[in-house]
Amino acid sequence: MTGNYKQAADGSDSSIDPVCGMTVSPNTAAGSFEHNGQQYYFCSAHCLEKFQSHPELFLNRTASPMTVPPVGIQRAKPQPTTTATGKTTYTCPMHPEIVRDAPGSCPICGMALEPRAVSLDEEENPELTQMSRRFWVCVGLSIPLLIIGMSELIPSATLERVVPMGVRGWIELGISTPVVLWGALPFFVRAWQSLVNRALNMFTLIGMGVGVAYLFSVIAKLFPDIFPQSFRDASGNVPVYFEAAAVITTLVLLGQVLELRARSRTGAAIKALLGLAPKTARRIRTDGSDEDVALEQVKTGDRLRVRPGEKIPVDGVVIEGASAVDESMISGEPIPVAKQAGDRVIGATVNGTGSFVMQAERVGAETLLAQIVQMVAEAQRSRAPIQKLADVVSAYFVPTVFAISVLTFVVWSFWGPEPRMAHGLVNAVAVLIIACPCALGLATPMSIMVASGKGAETGVLFKNAEAIEVLRQIDTLVVDKTGTLTEGKPKLVSLIALSGFDEQTLLRLAATLERSSEHPLAAAVVAEAAARGIDQGNTRDFASVTGKGLKGEVEGHQVSLGNQALAAALSIDLDNLLNRAEALRADGQTVLFVGINGKAGGLIGIADPIKATSLEAVKQLHAENVRIVMLTGDSETTARTVAAKLQIDEVVAEVLPNEKAAVVKRLQAEGRRVAMAGDGINDAPALAQADVGIAMGTGTDVAMKSAAVTLVKGDLRGIVRAIRLSRATMKNIKQNLFFAFVYNALGVPVAAGVLYPFFGLLLSPMIAAAAMSFSSVSVIANALRLRKARI
Repeated sequence: MTGNYKQAADGSDSSIDPVCGMTVSPNTAAGSFEHNGQQYYFCSAHCLEKFQSHPELFLNRTASPMTVPPVGIQRAKPQPTTTATGKTTYTCPMHPEIVRDAPGSCPICGMALEPRAVSLDEEENPELTQMSRRFWVCVGLSIPLLIIGMSELIPSATLERVVPMGVRGWIELGISTPVVLWGALPFFVRAWQSLVNRALNMFTLIGMGVGVAYLFSVIAKLFPDIFPQSFRDASGNVPVYFEAAAVITTLVLLGQVLELRARSRTGAAIKALLGLAPKTARRIRTDGSDEDVALEQVKTGDRLRVRPGEKIPVDGVVIEGASAVDESMISGEPIPVAKQAGDRVIGATVNGTGSFVMQAERVGAETLLAQIVQMVAEAQRSRAPIQKLADVVSAYFVPTVFAISVLTFVVWSFWGPEPRMAHGLVNAVAVLIIACPCALGLATPMSIMVASGKGAETGVLFKNAEAIEVLRQIDTLVVDKTGTLTEGKPKLVSLIALSGFDEQTLLRLAATLERSSEHPLAAAVVAEAAARGIDQGNTRDFASVTGKGLKGEVEGHQVSLGNQALAAALSIDLDNLLNRAEALRADGQTVLFVGINGKAGGLIGIADPIKATSLEAVKQLHAENVRIVMLTGDSETTARTVAAKLQIDEVVAEVLPNEKAAVVKRLQAEGRRVAMAGDGINDAPALAQADVGIAMGTGTDVAMKSAAVTLVKGDLRGIVRAIRLSRATMKNIKQNLFFAFVYNALGVPVAAGVLYPFFGLLLSPMIAAAAMSFSSVSVIANALRLRKARI
């Protein structure tokens, strides 16, 4: 069975490449792969490799819905384990494949699950509430235990006169029991689940450590006679560790509370995005009157009135009135953008002092804001390749710690000072408590979550964590010209008619033919004809020749419009136009040759202004040691003129759409790590072939689906920000992993007592518990520093 099979309109078989979304024929596909009994076909070997490494990542994009936060935004998105009922689902920050319908703990690592959807409403976190309640109760009970336990250090021995030694142990037993049996209950439950699920984790160690200390103390108090001399102190008493068990529990609870609070801050970026959306819209009824409706009730085609100072409710087009709109939410630019009838507006941007009526075009999940929230949420839940290192270490970590703990007990029991067994027990418990695989597991996902949100705030949307990791290695950037380096809004600036034709006739025939095309150059020709008041006729037998131009019958004439290759294919002699065409190209214009009835009729010169930010972006990219290659279907002369103005390193011109991916492959074969930036449908294969595809937000949906990074504004400076953020994120992750590795590498031996022979130092289990709790908090705190990274 074919997983991405469909039948084309002409009855032929075709498939959808699950990586880039391109239509491919099984007969001509670059490769295929069977997954879960279904066969998938691919347009390139690069797409095949991506799919083979992470098939679920691409298949999930078309699976069941994912709940995205409220405020009128409900996004259906690919997560196979999510319920489609719209209920809030919960997932583990370390293991996003774990999804549950209710709060609970992860069966793999034991961490508290958190909502997948972020809401503006300050919803109560049941896990944080429960842990906080247990913590404060345990604090109240642990303080008296600490005082009793430390009474021997008080010179006046006041406590000894008030509470006799024989009674003190029973008081400790009575106070510590509710702390351990109630306060530590979640740890015991998760420890038991880890054994049942055969997934040992930090709670296995905590549960074992607290349980051993408490049970040993209970037995020592109730049945002291069963213990040998090696367990007894100089006074012949068997020491008890009630205060250690209680304080360990309290400190671990404190660590959980701090960690849960810190983790909740990683959703701040999405909350900020959600806060941009208005709650209501002013809809115009059919009778012309206005009504305020909830944003969720707005439908495509509704007419909406936007008054001065209001937020634009959804994406649409202005149909009446004019104003200036603050689009800094999207572009980051503080200067308002003038809007009038026919101009598009974006939901959540702020209207200025004018008033206008708009028609809703994209509502709900289709708005730009909803898509931004969606991409950020998915990127935060994805896993970076570097996470595999932490996963491998964690898999062996807990069994290794158990082995070290047992070895510690044995060594101290045979060769330690008296009471040998007691020392062995205390040090074994300290080893169990101080070890924290949780810090290793948190190191990567916390940084990825913060970086995804930071990127969204600066107009850079990452599709997944892999893009964040790979982007820092990019040394070559391939960019399309039109719409990427240039405005993508070309204008007709030259019109030359040969003898026998006049400009008006030439433009009318060309505009009539171009009216059937959606190419930006076509729009420039049609717009110029309209500006001159030239009426357009009808076209018959219209045909688009990929990478060359158009042809068809207009007013009884066989008309062609395109590049030199199209003229050559139609045997049209251009000798009288070539010199003039080259002069226009040298000025940066794109030249279209007009053929009429097999003869050259003239040429049209179209200029697409270079974006004001392109030169600055190129300089910044060069400063980041990135080589820039312009890849365009335009003529060599025009492309080199633009490249010279922007100081671009290499130009590959006159490239057909299906050849762009081949150029990317060539660069990769040279050993380069390639990013491709584009905005059109014809860029999709190259975007998928590149190590990192970057879609300009002003482009097509197909380009965005094929890319790993989307620049909301379509400004190349966003690539600089993305590269800097990628490097800052990976540096942050490495810091986290270093902290976690070094902490455990040093902490476990110290807890085992390696310093005792040299310095006489032992690590109290209570100190070990404090260190363990704060290790996870420190990793999260370091990840949160990314929010202030300068990019």
